[in-house]
Amino acid sequence: MTLLALEDYRLPFSRRRLLHASLSLGALAAFPTSVGRAQTLEPLNPRLTGDLYPIHDPSIIKAGDTFYVFCTTPRADSPSQIPWYRSKDLLQWDRGGHVFDALPAWATQAIPETHAIWAPDISYFNGQYYLYYACSTFGSNRSVIGLATNATLDPSAANYHWLDQGLVLESQKTDDFNAIDPCHVIDLKEKHWLEFGSFWTGLKIVGLDPRSGKPLAGEPTAIAQRPRAPDAIEGGCLIQRAGNYYLFASFDFCCRGADSSYYTVVGRAKDIAGPYVDQSGVPMLNGGGTLVLAAGAGEPRWRGPGGVSIVRDAGKDYVAYHAYDARHDGRPTLRIAPLGWTQDDWPVAFV
Repeated sequence: MTLLALEDYRLPFSRRRLLHASLSLGALAAFPTSVGRAQTLEPLNPRLTGDLYPIHDPSIIKAGDTFYVFCTTPRADSPSQIPWYRSKDLLQWDRGGHVFDALPAWATQAIPETHAIWAPDISYFNGQYYLYYACSTFGSNRSVIGLATNATLDPSAANYHWLDQGLVLESQKTDDFNAIDPCHVIDLKEKHWLEFGSFWTGLKIVGLDPRSGKPLAGEPTAIAQRPRAPDAIEGGCLIQRAGNYYLFASFDFCCRGADSSYYTVVGRAKDIAGPYVDQSGVPMLNGGGTLVLAAGAGEPRWRGPGGVSIVRDAGKDYVAYHAYDARHDGRPTLRIAPLGWTQDDWPVAFV
């Protein structure tokens, strides 16, 4: 794979408002004190090989015997959009192709200054694959979330074809939310939801029509926010486990190469719409979150871990995320960690 210059890695992902405040990298090396009560799992990251970069905001799924990762489009990859990668074993990764040959016309009409598709989210229901994606511009909440569908993820299949379904959700500059970073989830009652959000008033959730995959009538519900500076929260991911819903989120700042201060936290709730609280009982609407991934854990070279998604395979959970490689110009790189669970049902990542 051709290597890009540092600015090529950093510029296409500068979709968040970059504030002056940030956390020190060294302060984030500790993991939850409950790690000792989780099962011990062997890390995968030291064994990952193949095409691992540039991968930012990876969304992972298993289809048949193959794992697929869809990710944010680097600007240098234009005009093709939403690169995807595949692996048979979670270890050896190969670049597959792109979802779109170019930005959808409706998206460029809605957001004329947009250059790339960000933070796709892949899921499977109704007998087909649903790929949510976002378009926006640096520092703006004039954003859109779109949807594409496919009967299969195997490009050699006769029925392989991505069909763009157009607009799902949008935010205007007058709104108090930002329609990016989508995450589809089905709750314990088989109801469909879309979690999304970045900065502004944090993460939201809205109900979806299970047939179209598009929103039902009604306003989004707030589920996580950082009401005090820095207000940097985004990249949400929702899963259900053991009767709980778990909300993962990225705090602080991505997109600065090895200087990125991203880290990943989690909270949980009994109801999908919250309230989500961390391990200490602090509500995520008040800035709470239990640490899951941080710079300095594992190897110091990996900075700003975030943009997570979760895949389950053979009864095991894995978190896919990106981190910036301090040894190679801060390039955004795929990382995958097994998730262990404590006796009181909190996740622990083995990086």
